[in-house]
Amino acid sequence: MMEMIKKGCLLLLVLLSAQLLADTKKPLLMEGKSALYQRVLTVPEARLHDQPGDEQGMATIPFSAFYVYERKNLQDGQWLLVGVDRHGGLAGWLAEKDSISWNQGLTVVFRNPAGQDRVLMLRDKAALKALAKDAGGEEYRQLYEQAVQGGLPVDSPVVAIQPAVHIDIRENFYLVPILDFEDTWLGAEQARMLKIASVPLSGKESRMAAEEDGLQKEYTAGLVFVIDASLSMDEYIQRTREAVMKIYDRLGDAGQLGRVNFGLVAFRDHAGAAPGLDYTARTFVTLEQGRDPGVFLEKVDQLSAAKVSSQDFREDAYAGLQQAIEGMGWQGHDARYVVLITDAAAREGNDPLSTTGLGTAELRQLAQDNGIALFVLHLKTPAEMADHQAAEAQYRELSDFPGIGSLYYGVPTGNVEEFGAVLDSLAGQISAQVAQGLEEQPQSAEAQAQQNPRLSELQSKVEKLGYALRMQYLQQTKGQPPRVFNAWMLDRDFRQPQRRTVDVRVLLTRDQLSDLHDILRQVLRTAEDGLLSPQNFLNELKSLAATISRNPEELGRTTATTAGEGNSLVDMGFIGDYIEGLPYTGEVMSLSLEDWQNWPAGRQIDFLRSLEEKITYYRALHDNTDLWISLDNGPVSGDSVYPLSLDMLP
Repeated sequence: MMEMIKKGCLLLLVLLSAQLLADTKKPLLMEGKSALYQRVLTVPEARLHDQPGDEQGMATIPFSAFYVYERKNLQDGQWLLVGVDRHGGLAGWLAEKDSISWNQGLTVVFRNPAGQDRVLMLRDKAALKALAKDAGGEEYRQLYEQAVQGGLPVDSPVVAIQPAVHIDIRENFYLVPILDFEDTWLGAEQARMLKIASVPLSGKESRMAAEEDGLQKEYTAGLVFVIDASLSMDEYIQRTREAVMKIYDRLGDAGQLGRVNFGLVAFRDHAGAAPGLDYTARTFVTLEQGRDPGVFLEKVDQLSAAKVSSQDFREDAYAGLQQAIEGMGWQGHDARYVVLITDAAAREGNDPLSTTGLGTAELRQLAQDNGIALFVLHLKTPAEMADHQAAEAQYRELSDFPGIGSLYYGVPTGNVEEFGAVLDSLAGQISAQVAQGLEEQPQSAEAQAQQNPRLSELQSKVEKLGYALRMQYLQQTKGQPPRVFNAWMLDRDFRQPQRRTVDVRVLLTRDQLSDLHDILRQVLRTAEDGLLSPQNFLNELKSLAATISRNPEELGRTTATTAGEGNSLVDMGFIGDYIEGLPYTGEVMSLSLEDWQNWPAGRQIDFLRSLEEKITYYRALHDNTDLWISLDNGPVSGDSVYPLSLDMLP
């Protein structure tokens, strides 16, 4: 009897579970898709309601992502029943006008318009396609001039233009979701037409109001030297000290002390590999300490070159750079510069003696995330001749600044006199851009530049960079991306097709980035332990990359290593749905098993190491709380967001 009761209870539980599963609402599918659901983002001031058409409602955090479960048409427009997940977690009704359809996680960030045309936004795709066919023609010129002058006629195909000043997304967050796309050609360059919406985020009104009332603080710059303190660097350390003291004197004479603050970080090689080195990287002067010339002088006098040799040609320069980027206290500095001074190549993240785990691309991205321009003064001393070519290629890549070019200067034979002239010019030019009324640069450097085309080229880049940063500062409160819905734009400059006008990002929360870090590390470890075949390894990476681009909130639920064998998107047959309709995909999406097996072992190892470097970058980004944006204006939390560069995806 008892056994029959148990069986009856079990059957009842099964029936109830089946009924509950049947009753669970599912979101609406995207048109033509079998695995992807409709999603929307809320605009600022959107509200959730208990019933469609209600006047009262609960405020939502701007740019909250919801799944769409139902659509209902009323006299005042369409209403959406939305949920926080795809498992029936309903949140309420949302007016369709208070949302943006966003079926992927991709958004665009406008590049600095200095040196190129501002982006035009057109009413429809046909008008943009017609304009692209004659990119440098008279019609484009007229439309562009009308948009710049603010004289667009009512029937113009152009509905908006990118602001004249660069909007720093770290200071004034905005979102430009990609809604649709189509490939096209702009001259000989392949370009993409993007259907976008644009929504600036209000929330810094008090700061902006204070600035408009004349309370805007003075324009300031931080300049940090990251100097190689290995054997035989004493004369360069001394010359750097002299250059800074010259600038302090000029700033003091002009009554501008405090407008440019200096810091200094020294680095050597991995101290564990050569104990006599004492340290790998050490901060000698912070930017706060560097406000005072006396403190700077006192601290720098404690710095000297190492007494013992490093293990080989390379030094752990990236340890010094990471310390300068993350540990300097850059808040309050409108222009941010780091100058690397070294005669050796840097250890990449995959080097066993690297203490950072960061590669060149990841470190450059970390600097750009923090709004820092990296300069490299590469001392091509005879002792390091065998490594000069590789080091130059590495440092040119490291110092490449978007829209400006590489901020690299190689000093032949490590000539101290030429090094000093370049350093005087660089520090003096940066200071002059900040402290009005100073000479443009020291006269000795001007004379040197006339005889040195490479120095003239560097000065031109510094001038362009400084102008862009100052214009950003002067007009940062005046620029806002236009609020435009269903507009079309091109991702390249009409008159310079080789130049991109936007960067593509994926909007992730801090928790999602942490999940990405953990899952990618687990995938790599599982592959290295031999528990994943090459095909399954590639499937895992493709599944992970596709999930981030389409449904980052589903991270951790769609890969076999975390959810059980056979549950990756590839294995479930959904990878086609996830990739189709994405305007941009990472390198792993086009990588086949045949490609992988045809690669030599060295290239496979380099690929795996690049993934390891991305993992290290994710951790560094996650831990840098200054970069995360809390959409509810609260403290940084797991729900804070950051627009991650597409290049940094697996």
